[in-house]
Amino acid sequence: MDIWQLPDVRQALINREFGCMCQLIRQHGGVRQDDIAAITGLSQAFLSMLESGARKLTNIDKIIRLLDGLQAPPELTGPMLRPSIHHQPRGSAPAALSRC
Repeated sequence: MDIWQLPDVRQALINREFGCMCQLIRQHGGVRQDDIAAITGLSQAFLSMLESGARKLTNIDKIIRLLDGLQAPPELTGPMLRPSIHHQPRGSAPAALSRC
């Protein structure tokens, strides 16, 4: 089963409701917060607070780590949230921008 094909998971991602998205992925996929923590590099405690609504995910680096770790489809996230899909090393600017 492709978790990203489920309408509720897709909608949570599109709405940037990351806590809800993680909770749905865990429910549908039968995984634990520890599992998501291991693949994303985010702590289990942070994921718990995210899912409960006690914390919001606003740091772009953490958003990217979460989405990359969960292998969210780029067509659902957009290029701003998935710079790694361009296969560019962090800190390097595209040639067109490096002249600025």
